[in-house]
Amino acid sequence: MSPRTALTTPAEGLAIGFQPSPPQADAHTLHQLQQALASAGRPFLGLPDHQGQVMAELAPLLALFIHHQGSPYDDSRFDDGTGAYEEAVLTYFAALAGTSLEEAHGCVAASPREALLHSLVLARRGLPAPSVYVNEQAHADVGRVCKLLRMNTVPVAAQGDGAMDPDDLRSQVRMRRGAGALVVATCGTPRHGAIDNVADLRAAVAEFGPVHLHVDASAGGLAAAHTNLEVPWSLAHGAHSITLSGHPLLGLPAPAGISLARRTHTRPADPPGTEADRLPATSRNGLITLLLWARLRSLGRAGVAAMVARSQDAAAYAFARFEAAGTAPQRFPGSLTLTFDKPARWVVDKWNLHHSGHRARIVTTGPMTFTAIDELAADLADARQGVAA
Repeated sequence: MSPRTALTTPAEGLAIGFQPSPPQADAHTLHQLQQALASAGRPFLGLPDHQGQVMAELAPLLALFIHHQGSPYDDSRFDDGTGAYEEAVLTYFAALAGTSLEEAHGCVAASPREALLHSLVLARRGLPAPSVYVNEQAHADVGRVCKLLRMNTVPVAAQGDGAMDPDDLRSQVRMRRGAGALVVATCGTPRHGAIDNVADLRAAVAEFGPVHLHVDASAGGLAAAHTNLEVPWSLAHGAHSITLSGHPLLGLPAPAGISLARRTHTRPADPPGTEADRLPATSRNGLITLLLWARLRSLGRAGVAAMVARSQDAAAYAFARFEAAGTAPQRFPGSLTLTFDKPARWVVDKWNLHHSGHRARIVTTGPMTFTAIDELAADLADARQGVAA
């Protein structure tokens, strides 16, 4: 190997050498890592709760190789019988988004970002030269995907609650009338958990030419679907396409994304070799589909609704406790996301808090129990009074 292609030396004992390493020894090393992470005592608030029992039940799926070719609707000689599971998962999420697989089609993707990429490729087809109008508080992945697709991104001002401002959207689209508008609404912004009003956004741009309204509901879709919200957010409320996510609330061991689009706005039956056949989701990992299916089956619709209700109760409780601690919490109604004044460094490190600027954030899923909320609130109060760790 020449000096130019030489690799940086990895950590001791982890280098991948010319000869194979004993698999039993490496498996033991990985088990030690898993045990160390599990017993570290640092809660990862707002990340999935990897429930031991669930993971033990799903572990045999790791012995399978499941490679989905093309869309879930293609007749493929590579079909190994798992396609029906993807259809069941898509049927479930289509119902959450207010439609059915007779009216919409989609796919399960390896991550919310891949699902978003797939959706935006489809969305821009019927538009002449669209800019993408995005809530300034949207997830950063929206901007990254637009950059990857070389699409012009136009940030739209947020209102006080974090939702996209329809008046500013109207002004931005008016300046670019005739080019077509691809509006990406958000259901569950990272900062406030805010939900953009789909009906208001469509009405704001209706007079300026062709429009496609996509909803990025990766963060808040499951919660919104099980809440009596007054905010229109889904395909049932006028959106043309939507992306959702299954892993944060359900506690899967890997990311999962779902892409759905109304059939009237796409061409899912294009013959092989056309643009539709070269979408980012052409070759997909079927394992995550089985993980989603198994987890949803174990919970049922009632179980998912109960998880959402518990998480919302925890968010409301956290709001009251953090307010008493003097940290100025903010929360969109029904959201599982809560932001508050960033505390002292020792609190951030102890609780592994996600933070941006002067604000910190928790999401009340999984390990965010009422006991954990009380303990965190006590630390927040101590930090404000100058108490050291």
